[in-house]
Amino acid sequence: MHFAPDTVDALEFAVALTDTDPGATRSGEDELATIEQLAALLKENRYSGRVDGDEAELREVRATRERLKRTWSLDRDAAALEVNAMLAEARALPYLMRHDGFDWHLHATAQDAPLAERIRVEVALALVDVIRSGETDRLRVCAADDCTGLVLDLSRNGSKRFCSVRCGNRVNMIAFRARKEHAD
Repeated sequence: MHFAPDTVDALEFAVALTDTDPGATRSGEDELATIEQLAALLKENRYSGRVDGDEAELREVRATRERLKRTWSLDRDAAALEVNAMLAEARALPYLMRHDGFDWHLHATAQDAPLAERIRVEVALALVDVIRSGETDRLRVCAADDCTGLVLDLSRNGSKRFCSVRCGNRVNMIAFRARKEHAD
């Protein structure tokens, strides 16, 4: 599947953010429990703009994480309503911007807007492309029973089922053992 680079970046960031939730992490711990963990996530994903670095911001970003996670699994019509709500709440006004080594891409909030609001709006803009393209089936939850990680399937054939190789290998090993046990 082909989307604009800024759309892919925002969707990949949404996955990285939501997969800090305990149900999706390798450790089983909340990997967005501290201000330092948030700062590391932002740095790793080259997130720019205002960052307050306080507990209030962390709480807002964690609430955004939950909202994005819920939105990811909505059907196309419900997702469109949620995307519209996120954009309206922020009074988003799309504009092109070039900064920090990134070529022209869409923004819809000021760089000094609160971090959680910028995250919601940037992901909402990316979801606009997904919804308009009729590709919401590319947004999934990991097929592993014990994982709540999100899957962004950009593969040509749309067959990606797991959030990571680790989950895929674990599920395949369980299935292999079950087949072997059944054959014995």
